[in-house]
Amino acid sequence: MSERHELSGTTGRTSPITFYRQVVAELRKVVWPTRPQVVNYFFVVLVFVLFMMAIVAGLDYGFGKAMFAVFA
Repeated sequence: MSERHELSGTTGRTSPITFYRQVVAELRKVVWPTRPQVVNYFFVVLVFVLFMMAIVAGLDYGFGKAMFAVFA
């Protein structure tokens, strides 16, 4: 028997029904975001991704121009 099992006190596998009940019980404890929070998070992520895309596109353009200037 492994040390992990000895410490946890479990000796066998959990049945699928017990596992499902435990999952549902844990999901009931989750504090779900409200719709305005989700919308706010969506726009924050969208702006961040667009900003990062602009940085990467600018670097790509700049390095591309530099490579053509060096090797052309």
